[in-house]
Amino acid sequence: MNITRENIDALNAVVKVDIAKEDYSDKVEKILSDYRKTANIPGFRKGHVPMGMVKKQYGKAVLVDEVNKLLQDALNKYLTEEKLDVLGHPLPKPQDDLDWDSDKLSFEFELGLSPEFDVELKSKKAITSYTIVAGDKMIEDQIENIQKQYGKLISQDEIAKDSEVTGTFKNEEKEIENTVTLTLDKFKGKATEKKFVGAKVGDVIKLKTKGLYDDEHELMHALKLTHDDVHGLDIEVTFTVTEINERELADLDQELFDKLFGKDVVKSVTELKEKIKEDAEKQFKQQADQKLLNDVTEYLVDNTKFDLPSEFLTKWMQTAGENELTEEQAKEEYEKSEKSLRYQLIESKLIVENDIKVTMDDIKDHAKQMIKAQMAQFGQMNPSDKELEDIAARVLSNQDEARRISEQIISQRLLDIYKEKANLKAKEVTYEDFIKEVYGDK
Repeated sequence: MNITRENIDALNAVVKVDIAKEDYSDKVEKILSDYRKTANIPGFRKGHVPMGMVKKQYGKAVLVDEVNKLLQDALNKYLTEEKLDVLGHPLPKPQDDLDWDSDKLSFEFELGLSPEFDVELKSKKAITSYTIVAGDKMIEDQIENIQKQYGKLISQDEIAKDSEVTGTFKNEEKEIENTVTLTLDKFKGKATEKKFVGAKVGDVIKLKTKGLYDDEHELMHALKLTHDDVHGLDIEVTFTVTEINERELADLDQELFDKLFGKDVVKSVTELKEKIKEDAEKQFKQQADQKLLNDVTEYLVDNTKFDLPSEFLTKWMQTAGENELTEEQAKEEYEKSEKSLRYQLIESKLIVENDIKVTMDDIKDHAKQMIKAQMAQFGQMNPSDKELEDIAARVLSNQDEARRISEQIISQRLLDIYKEKANLKAKEVTYEDFIKEVYGDK
């Protein structure tokens, strides 16, 4: 067997594999001999079928199969030994006139080569790194929500501004009939609120869906419809009042603090505010980190210039998936995935340059921390090591989950590198201002 390579350009190459008959003949003969021992052919006893008949019936298929195995092994070994960084997989060049009876078989494969490039983390324009803080209003609102959640419901005769109202939305034509509990502050504008205030159990209120809520998700919940169904929906619905309650706020006492955080973890309103602020800002840090990761990723993709073997990759995409694509479909798929492919190459280079490695112990430790945090949300504050080990083992038995955790660890380590080496400017904002600045005032 002989393998040679011709570099077409910096991104494309053709590998030629020459296979001689002696490379595969012994293997083919052995397989056919084994077939002869077990073949069931009418007119012949098992094991006594003429070899010529076995070769005629099975020889070509066995030959093709063995040559393909040889090719695959030889290519993999060649790519490893030559340390070729290829994109996709080698593509066999079409050979319509191949003579399988020849003493020498030649095959050619197209290769797409990974480009050479440098990654510069220091951007000319600084990238904003947000620190999101919980403002006083947010903390006060959260305390009020807690008091409402743990407070008592007191029945009322008629609806007031701060009532919790249970009732049923109906529209026969659209087959809408959904019972919900709502508060009047969710409605858009004061006109709708006025229709409710003073109403009693049994009263029927007529409402227009258009402009009923600021957020379409609220309308989806109220009418139990999909986003497509409520988008631009302009019909009249009725709301029949079935229950009216006032929520008496829970006292901010030790009993409530213990329910929320465990015995004596929080002992005063001041400590409650500090705890709410601390917990909120942990969540905010994740959002700020994700924003920074997205922004640095976008910068790197836009500013790290290199060419790709686009023609090869488009051709490779035609046969890479479960279903073969047309040339036009493959071009569309390549255009959609090019940005992602560029970042994968950039990320891989950064991982190598910064010697980022993820061990099984790293993955297990990360899984245990995630499990511990989830258990804490349900009041299990001190799980034993054995509990964490057992749950982590079950989680990591799923290869997809283990891969996802590994990717999370790599992302976090890359983020640490970005924070250290990228050109960043720090900015402290409240959560409300962060949402306005990053996503617009929605």
